[in-house]
Amino acid sequence: MTKYVAKRLLYMIPVLLGVAFLVFSILSLTPGDPGSIILGITASKEDIAALNAEFGYDKPFLIRFFNYIGDIVFHFNLGVSYQSRQPVIQDIVARFPNTLLLTVFSMSLSALIGILLGIVSAVRQYSVLDHTCVIVALVFASIPGFWLGLMLMLIFCVILKWLPITAEVSFVGMILPSLTLSARSLATIARMTRSSMLEVMSQDYILTAKAQGFNSRKIIFSHALKNAMNSIVTVAGIQFGTLLGGSVITEKVYGWPGLGELVITAIKARDFPVVQTTILVIAVSFVAVNLFVDVLYVLINPRIKYV
Repeated sequence: MTKYVAKRLLYMIPVLLGVAFLVFSILSLTPGDPGSIILGITASKEDIAALNAEFGYDKPFLIRFFNYIGDIVFHFNLGVSYQSRQPVIQDIVARFPNTLLLTVFSMSLSALIGILLGIVSAVRQYSVLDHTCVIVALVFASIPGFWLGLMLMLIFCVILKWLPITAEVSFVGMILPSLTLSARSLATIARMTRSSMLEVMSQDYILTAKAQGFNSRKIIFSHALKNAMNSIVTVAGIQFGTLLGGSVITEKVYGWPGLGELVITAIKARDFPVVQTTILVIAVSFVAVNLFVDVLYVLINPRIKYV
C-alpha cells in the first residue's frame, strides 16, 4: 500500500504541472498586463513598463512559467494579487476552509439521500416508488445549478422569508447553497446505487440468502450494499472533486465567501495570480480526493490489493 501511494503521489506531479501550464498559457494569451491592470490605461508607458518588469512580465513566456513553478516549489510563493498587492496565499487560506466546509456538507447530503433513494429504487424495482425515484434523479441531474439557486432564494428567502438571502458561514447559511450544490451529485449517486444494487441483488449468494429466510434488511445492508459500495465510492469520490470545482457558480449566486466567489471576482478584475492559484488548489484537491478514494477501496473490500 505504501509503495502504491508513493507511486500515485509521483504521478500527481506531471498532472499538476500540466494543469499549471494550461492555465498559465490561457491567462498569458488573455489581453492585458499587470501594469495596465493595476495602474489603469491613463498611466504613462514608462510606469506601466516598470511595473511589468517588477512582476517579471517583460520576460518570455517559458521563463515566466518556470519562474512561477520555481517560486511555488522552492519558496512556496503563489504570487501577489494585482488588486490587493498582498500574497495570494492569504486569500486562499482565508477562503478554502469555507469552500471545503460547503463541499463536505453538500457531499454528505448527496451521499445520504442518494444512497437511500438508490436502495429504495432497487429493492422496489419497477414499482411506482422506483419510477418516482428515477424521475426525481433525472430532474435533479438536468436542472442548472444557477437556476436552482435563484429559485430556492426566491421561494425561501423572498416569498417565505424563512432563510437569509445572503449566505453566512453558519449552518443556516449553508442550507440553500448545499441544497443547490448537492442536487446533481445526489442524482448521480442515486442512479449508480440503483444500478449497482440491482446487479448485486441478482447474484447467486443473495438469492440463496433469500431462499434460506435471512432477514431482508440484513441482506440489503450487510451483503448487497457492502458489495455494491466500490462503485458507489468511485462515483462519490468523483462527485466530491467535481463539487470542489463546481461550487464556483453556486458560491457567486449566494455570495458564499469561498474560492468560487474569489475566482470569479479575480477573473472580472483580470487578477491572473489569484485565478492561477485558485485553479491549481482545486486541481490538487481533486487529485488528492481520488487518491483517498483508491485507499478507501482497501478499507471497504480487503480483497483488493495494490502493488
